[in-house]
Amino acid sequence: MLLTIAFFGLLFAGVPVAFVLLATALLFAVDAGRLSVIGAFPSQIYSSLELFDLLAIPLFILLGEIMSGGGLTGMLFGAAARMLRRLPRSLAFVTLVSNLFLAALLGSANAQVAVMSRVVLPEMDREGYSREFSAALTAGASLLGPIVPPSMVFIIYAVVARVSISDMFLAGIVPGLLLFLAMALIILFSKPFHGRARPATTAGHASRAGGGKLLPVLGALAVPMIIVGSILGGVATPTESAGIAVIVALVVTWTLFKPIPAREIYAMLVRTAMHSTIVLFLIATARVFGFILTYYHLPQAASEFMVAISAGPISFMLLVVLLLLLIGALMEGMAAIIILVPILLPTATGVFGIDPVAFGIVFCITLIIGLLTPPVGTVLYISAAMSKVSIGRLSKALLPYILASLAIVLLVVFFPGIVIWRG
Repeated sequence: MLLTIAFFGLLFAGVPVAFVLLATALLFAVDAGRLSVIGAFPSQIYSSLELFDLLAIPLFILLGEIMSGGGLTGMLFGAAARMLRRLPRSLAFVTLVSNLFLAALLGSANAQVAVMSRVVLPEMDREGYSREFSAALTAGASLLGPIVPPSMVFIIYAVVARVSISDMFLAGIVPGLLLFLAMALIILFSKPFHGRARPATTAGHASRAGGGKLLPVLGALAVPMIIVGSILGGVATPTESAGIAVIVALVVTWTLFKPIPAREIYAMLVRTAMHSTIVLFLIATARVFGFILTYYHLPQAASEFMVAISAGPISFMLLVVLLLLLIGALMEGMAAIIILVPILLPTATGVFGIDPVAFGIVFCITLIIGLLTPPVGTVLYISAAMSKVSIGRLSKALLPYILASLAIVLLVVFFPGIVIWRG
């Protein structure tokens, strides 16, 4: 009881999740009179951070900084604009395709919605799109970021669950493409204009974004191709592909687009270090929290309860989806993965024989939906702030994107084979 009260009390008081986990673990050990357990905390922290795979986190964060700061994200938007300029509702499809490109670079929905909102919203206003539709599209399409590889969420799950990052990346391809197609259908069957649509000027967007220059565009596209291609071909691990992509992005930016000033490179490195430290500190404190839970056999109790109310693998997975929809609306996704995976995964794999990669895809995508829902949906709040659309109106406009994401989750629940690529 003390563990629950301390955890949720600190969480709702606004204490950062990493400190909530550490403080709760310390309080529980003190209350149980097991001060000797605290002596094991440093070794737990060290063992949680000594993994080579964790190097992928700062490398992919740095790649996103270079792509955004070097102007390559605008280049990709321009390329999409040129390719799709003859389509009806072309700018809406440009936004969707640009998010697919960026998903292979940034791996973060928050970063994508921030970048795309600045680029897209003024242009969509000029073409007569309603602001609710534009904001919902940029927010909904940003969910491709944490699903299409490389994905920071998948990296965290793979590290916690001790599965291959490459397997998780490959498993994310089909759900990512299915979600992309579902969002394309939403665009086709929606009513995006607040009045009469103005003549499309998508070709103009391309020239303003630099999309008219073929060589820089090809260079920008080479970065996601290197990431995905090297992993698919087994040439490099995700960590190695991230390092290669960082070098290629720097070379492309300096030779084909514009040099990045030394001061800006330093700022990028500082931001990368800060963001990476936050994620790694969260991993370390969650390992301590998980150690306390395991020490007092709480995961086993939770497992027995889930088994008792589940009739089989499908019903167990549906219960997990319901639980994660609630958790995702209340807690940041990475923290939820670190806390809940050690509790739920052993039951999924050991009792019901569920593939850990398929379980991870369901787990991660369900949590990602929480980015669009209050009260903690960061993408929802970023999009609302940048578009000046109220939370209520934007939430209503986002409903089709939420339902599409949930449909992909249920598809994987009932047909897990679509995400399992390994032999």
